[in-house]
Amino acid sequence: MHTEIFQSASMRRSARGGIFLKLLLVLAVIAVLIAAYLFLVLNWSYSAGDRSGYLQKFSYKGWLCKTWEGELAITTVPGVAPVIWPFSVRDAQVAEQIRAAIGRRVALHYTEHRGIPTSCFGETGYFVDAVRTVVE
Repeated sequence: MHTEIFQSASMRRSARGGIFLKLLLVLAVIAVLIAAYLFLVLNWSYSAGDRSGYLQKFSYKGWLCKTWEGELAITTVPGVAPVIWPFSVRDAQVAEQIRAAIGRRVALHYTEHRGIPTSCFGETGYFVDAVRTVVE
């Protein structure tokens, strides 16, 4: 009788260990899938292009995840209200170039990334990766 109780307790422990390993495996698979998704949406762009206008605002902001965020005022005809285009910057060198060009007319090259699940990578889906000042 004593042996049966010991075997029963040992079987429950091994069953609990098996459930724990299965749960750990499921969590690991979910973590790998999330990492693969983030890698895909951050490195594969939906579109790329250039926008030209006046740098209106550029700041380093965020509570937990600080990101460089800016606004480009795109004017088509003088006297008409500009269209404001928000963008994000991930590269510190590009951020310094943009800070030096505040208030000037610039051309920004960007890539658009859709499906980013959090604002820790940027508040917008438009990531500027190059800037040049436009001579008028």
